[in-house]
Amino acid sequence: MKIGIVGMPNIWKSTLFNALTKSYAAPAENFPFCTINPNVGIVDVKDPRVDALSEMSHTQKKVYSSIEFVDIAGLVKWASKGEWLGNKFLSHIREVDAIVQVLRYFKDSDVVHVEWGVDPMRDVEIINTELIFADLEVIERILPNLAKKTKMGKGNKDEVRLVEILSEIQQALIQGKIAHNIKDKLTKDDEKLIKSYNFLTTKPIIYAINIGQDDIPYAHEIQNEFMVKLQAPVCIVCAKLESEMMDMGDTEKDEFIRELVSVDKVAHIPTLNDLIKLGFEKVGLMYYFTTGEKETRSWTTPIGSTAPQAAAAIHTDFEKGFIKAEVVKYDDLMVSGSWVKAKEKGLVKLEGKEYIVQDGDCIIFKFNV
Repeated sequence: MKIGIVGMPNIWKSTLFNALTKSYAAPAENFPFCTINPNVGIVDVKDPRVDALSEMSHTQKKVYSSIEFVDIAGLVKWASKGEWLGNKFLSHIREVDAIVQVLRYFKDSDVVHVEWGVDPMRDVEIINTELIFADLEVIERILPNLAKKTKMGKGNKDEVRLVEILSEIQQALIQGKIAHNIKDKLTKDDEKLIKSYNFLTTKPIIYAINIGQDDIPYAHEIQNEFMVKLQAPVCIVCAKLESEMMDMGDTEKDEFIRELVSVDKVAHIPTLNDLIKLGFEKVGLMYYFTTGEKETRSWTTPIGSTAPQAAAAIHTDFEKGFIKAEVVKYDDLMVSGSWVKAKEKGLVKLEGKEYIVQDGDCIIFKFNV
């Protein structure tokens, strides 16, 4: 799974990327377009359930699920027309599964905004407009000939349906709307029809509000404000501060922030784990667990996967030779204290090929080689 980090220049996107990946792979300088080619990094999804299961099973090794983050160069007005290599940068976005759109909220007179002034909602409009223009250009190149073909009765069933979908997306884009809501209504077969076009506006978008250090006590209020304004998933980040705490653990970070901002009680201190977890969810993925003395691991599978489909995350042979799956809910397993005790209580269920795996299921697969 790839998530692209997108936004205007000089909003500390690359600083955020470096903090996420705990590296200094991306140049993060105080001038626009210091990033040209995308930077890529792998980030673990630190689910505390893996830690708890590992402790229960006295595991020798634990493995988290992961996300690939891609730091993409800043976009400006007329990027879709090639301004400041905009077409190249937009093509990089087409390759990702979801978008984290970083919005500058922090105030810093030493970091000049290319639009001269901090206005997150203006930045949203600029970026989304460029995504819309880029997708419209693709549709206007494809749709006329395809529509003509189907009107003449030469198109097959899939092409007729494709014309309907493209027309609906086109109408949304003309109205200045992101087309992600349309994708939510599509069937899996519909999604296959448009998959090759890699539309930018049908990708899930998460808005990351990049606040300053002084804004941390008000993070919850800022998040609520932008959730209302954007009507979309919103996460709060403080990229500069996170970059200064790259080598700290989560507990150390919390203590450091509380001392730094002189706040006795903060309902929730925003961390990069919030962004990572939200990104994982919005792409439509979940995870189940396997646990034992040798290893505890979280496995990634699409929401709605059957037991054999989920087993394929471990190995394709598991799906082909699937027989049954022993399944216990995470909470039930933790309360029981062990797999054996959960079985004794009747909490471990034997499930077949039609079982839909739920987030947090702990599973042992039975299969033929």
